[in-house]
Amino acid sequence: MTQQAASARCRVGIDVGGTFTDFVLTETATGGLTYFKEPSVPADPSLAVERGMLGLLERARMSPADVELVVHGTTLGVNAIIQRRGARVALVASRGNRDVLEIARCRMPSSYDLHAGKEEPLVPRDLAFEIAARGRADGSAALEPADAEIAALAERIAAAEVSAVAVMLLNSYANPALERRVAEGLRARLPGVLVSCSADVWPEIREYERALVATLNAYIHPLLDRYYTTLRERMDRIGVRAPLYITASNGGSLSLDSARARPIETAMSGPASGVVAAARTSALAERPRIITFDMGGTSSDIAVSEGGEPEYTTRTMIGDFPLVLPVVNVSSIGAGGGSLVWVDRQGVLKVGPDSAGADPGPICYRRGGTEPTVTDCYVATGIIDPAAFLGGRMTLDRDAAVAALGRIAGAIGIAGPDAAARAAESALAVATARMATELFKGLAQRGLDPRRFALVPFGGAGPTHSNLLAEEARLDTIVVPPAPGTFCAMGAILADIKRDYVRTVRSRLDVALAHRLSELFGELAHEARAWLDREGDIVGATAMRYGADMRYAGQAYELPVALPAMTGGVDAAAIAELFHEAHERVYGFRDAGSPIEITTVRLGIAGKVPPVAAPRRTPAAGAPEPHASRPVFHRGSWIEAKVYRRAALGPGAAFAGPALVEQEDTTTWVLPGWRARVDAADNIHIARD
Repeated sequence: MTQQAASARCRVGIDVGGTFTDFVLTETATGGLTYFKEPSVPADPSLAVERGMLGLLERARMSPADVELVVHGTTLGVNAIIQRRGARVALVASRGNRDVLEIARCRMPSSYDLHAGKEEPLVPRDLAFEIAARGRADGSAALEPADAEIAALAERIAAAEVSAVAVMLLNSYANPALERRVAEGLRARLPGVLVSCSADVWPEIREYERALVATLNAYIHPLLDRYYTTLRERMDRIGVRAPLYITASNGGSLSLDSARARPIETAMSGPASGVVAAARTSALAERPRIITFDMGGTSSDIAVSEGGEPEYTTRTMIGDFPLVLPVVNVSSIGAGGGSLVWVDRQGVLKVGPDSAGADPGPICYRRGGTEPTVTDCYVATGIIDPAAFLGGRMTLDRDAAVAALGRIAGAIGIAGPDAAARAAESALAVATARMATELFKGLAQRGLDPRRFALVPFGGAGPTHSNLLAEEARLDTIVVPPAPGTFCAMGAILADIKRDYVRTVRSRLDVALAHRLSELFGELAHEARAWLDREGDIVGATAMRYGADMRYAGQAYELPVALPAMTGGVDAAAIAELFHEAHERVYGFRDAGSPIEITTVRLGIAGKVPPVAAPRRTPAAGAPEPHASRPVFHRGSWIEAKVYRRAALGPGAAFAGPALVEQEDTTTWVLPGWRARVDAADNIHIARD
């Protein structure tokens, strides 16, 4: 055992957000937790990681050598895609197929807006190149390029001065050999240019989606490659030489080398990590059905978890682009703490979608912001104490927030001594109504009844806004975890090592296909285990998840169906019944007389990471004593709310609203008519009286 391994005593989770970079440190022996928030540095996100890591270790009274594992999540990739700030990318496609990204699926962006324009492709047409290479549906080569053609193509790409290349040949999902040959030829002739091969990134049928995944991977590859290199250098410089893992969109994590090779797998990692932590919270809080509510600086996201397992999907959107990789199913539902409050030309009060971000941020941050935000509304209404923000490390400017919201009040016709507070409350009501509408819509699409679920809020503004949302959406229960403001960083520590694998089948379900499925899953399992063996010594027990995309013959789209472990014989009738049940659950009927097709088989592998102990606290004795009280503007008037310190609320503590619970990373607002209690795992349960 090395000297570092002998002294290792903690793990660190990091989540880089648009406004703050969050840290959680857990002591491996005791389960003790230390939290820290550091303002993000958009120009150099790794700088905030370095500063925050030093502050975290100082607070925990540990040294860099005590760290045994660092797990890091970031939104750099998804933000680069949404903001169109990725690399200059070239696309190489089969002859006659260079317009694959422009043609896409030949659909209108909106069925109701004839003037809506199509999304602009990530690769302009002059950077889309063709090559005489394509496969047949059975995987055999229909056209093979000569080495001279590959060399000529490399010269044209070099002249275009791109940073990355995506290669997508027709039918390469069936046999990647030809596509890999072209990609290797380009790599050898284009030093310093990163080449993404579609069959290596995600070998699934549908050429547009496969081309898009490869292009998105190439688009963020140079950015994240530089970031990971800088991040590793900064960690080494401060003496943190522990293994560095990156959280993935599927709720797991990957070694730095795996994340560097296929960065698109980490694009949705930040939101996914929070859902992973919430799933664990649901088990500790004995709430098997939860809706997660992640409200950060820019947006708010929801996800559903039942039975301690997040909901997954293979179809989601990143900005304008469909992504077919397996991800934790997270949906954006509205404004964040930095969303701008404004008045349109018709005098209507609006919140978002634009955000003040980290720079300049809300007006109350004193960083040059000129337009009020949702956070300014919290400050103006008294929900957030300007002197207690970030535990007192950052003092907010309430007067500036009130002055800005006073201008909003004038624009919408509100006057009087409490005009700013009334405008702030109105803005919060607008944001809440938008969130509740989107929440109802998302649950209706899943066929779920919100009354059966508890709301688990996290993110810096999640607990602050959660009771407003619960009352508007008619939810009955809220469960606030111990450190919600750094919850995504906590989820990073809890994430197992995961990756997903796929094969296209496109065959009717019968006895012969059932036998073939067993062989296919065996091949995927062998590939998955080989990858997991390279992910490091931290990996423990292994678990696998099996599934297939299925449809009735003639249908255009499939339903994902979870399958039992494929370790023995496969029963075609049993697989068919699983699909019938899934179809009936979603569409309300089954068609037992129609043949069933399996288009795709999927396997997910998880290498278990040693669990983190959950710290337990001594139960509270008697009713908790409030730290103070302060006026909060609620429903048109000022009411007196008791203020509690989160650290002073032990298990068993109970109190009624109106009340505020303050901690370094967030403030929890408990409305009148609601009651709170703390459980044995230190979660605050808020329920209607």
